[in-house]
Amino acid sequence: MAKAAEEAPAADAIAEEAVKHTLALNPMVGLRGRDFVDAAQTVFKAAIGRPRIAVKQWFSFMGDLGKIVAGESACTTQPGDKRFNDPAWKTSGLHQKLLQSYLAWGEAIRAFVDKVDLDDQNRARAKLISDILVDALSPTNGLVSNPAALKKLIDTGGESLWTGLKNYFEDLVRNGGMPSQVDSKQFQVGKNIATTPGAVVFRTEVFELIQYKPMTAEVWARPLLIVPPQINKFYSLDLSPDKSLIQFLLREGVQVFCISWRNPTAKYREWGLDTYVEAVDEAVDAVRNIARSADVSVFGACSGGITSSAYAAWQAGRGESKMKNLILAVCALDPSQVEDTALGALITPQAVEAARKVSHARGVLDGRDLAKVFAWMRPNDLIWNYWVNNYLLGNAPPAFDILYWNSDTTSLPARLHSDFLDLIKLNPCVTDHITPWKSVYQTARIIGEETTFILPNAGHLQSLINPPGNPKATFVTGAASSPDPDAFAASATKQSGSWWTHWSQWLSTRSGDKIEAPSALGNAQFPPGQPAPGTYVFNA
Repeated sequence: MAKAAEEAPAADAIAEEAVKHTLALNPMVGLRGRDFVDAAQTVFKAAIGRPRIAVKQWFSFMGDLGKIVAGESACTTQPGDKRFNDPAWKTSGLHQKLLQSYLAWGEAIRAFVDKVDLDDQNRARAKLISDILVDALSPTNGLVSNPAALKKLIDTGGESLWTGLKNYFEDLVRNGGMPSQVDSKQFQVGKNIATTPGAVVFRTEVFELIQYKPMTAEVWARPLLIVPPQINKFYSLDLSPDKSLIQFLLREGVQVFCISWRNPTAKYREWGLDTYVEAVDEAVDAVRNIARSADVSVFGACSGGITSSAYAAWQAGRGESKMKNLILAVCALDPSQVEDTALGALITPQAVEAARKVSHARGVLDGRDLAKVFAWMRPNDLIWNYWVNNYLLGNAPPAFDILYWNSDTTSLPARLHSDFLDLIKLNPCVTDHITPWKSVYQTARIIGEETTFILPNAGHLQSLINPPGNPKATFVTGAASSPDPDAFAASATKQSGSWWTHWSQWLSTRSGDKIEAPSALGNAQFPPGQPAPGTYVFNA
């Protein structure tokens, strides 16, 4: 019990950090081995062309080493770098010198890249590759050079090493050689996550439509349809009951319907954005029929928000008004507004076309491959801390529901992937799966200046999974009337608590009258079938 109690905080810390980097919107371009080679060649050619810079940086590094050996170095870790939290990095002279030498070497590499004569994109590519290399060679990633791992090896009489080796070989067989981010054995969809009662009331080749059982005697007349992202499964919005946005809405008297996308195979390579827009229209018609409502509210998250926005435009072009309210969550409609990020360094026209060709040849863009790409964009958070935890310390990965969902990836049909790539190609930018809030604010501006914008104090997925009761939760809200995001943030109203409550109040004023809750799910035309969470959610 003492051992478990000791390891729990460490696992919680890993999970807390990793959840900031979930895969809710994957990088659509990918990472090729050629990108690494090209970046390395660029730096090598620059070094040959400007040898004085390389020599000067080398002598500077040797000078830093001299100070470290003499105990005169002030080199220290950056704030927030949790890799070196173990006290031994400060109390042990040997480990302190090892740490300072590593930091000095890494700084020398980064300084050299900063000083060589490169254009902006090649410099960004070189920085990305050098950062990956420097992170990989951290002394925390070695058994002998990591004081916490070495201490545990001694304390357990070698048991931690044996357990770590078993974890490693299990990941080699089952996880493509990547360290597991979650103890998946602790979760079962439909058993301890995605457990909200409901039923599939409509199924097509593309999606299942789930209607959830009301939790109140009366409900709002206008129903809500949730359109989740295509790259992950829908149940991020229905995790454990205390984190389930769907259950929260049901308790607020909202009639909730949710799309569960099929995980496509190469057979469905020709499904494009138009396929998914038409699927949303089919779902909207079914919801209207079942709820006996002339129109619906639509909640689109991430790439589901892009699909919902395309549906709104398509519907407007047809002169239809089936959708009364549109809610977009962590959704960037204009990629040209997305801020610079590490992955953007590798987004070139050639890389975009290469990604398009690969998915076309395979028929799908495999979500598991993208997960690996994304992990290498943030190796300290998504690879090396699990390497240390799982293999060097011999611990099990954390059992965290959000991380389980994050690992349960889906694929994109080749044509839908191509359509998303066109958003990048037609709006040249550097983009990333995490949608920076200023980019999402521009989405609100695109919809209209009267759009209400909510900015929570949390990361990408955490901003969605934001149930009431968190004393640290705050958000700002207001109309997206200012063209400057910073000006909006300065003038917006700051509130404590979860944005869920604020949104529920907003939605209730736009959902018609209260009516008696339906006594049964579906209707004669759309009879209830498979219990929620349906069948498509189990497609591998």
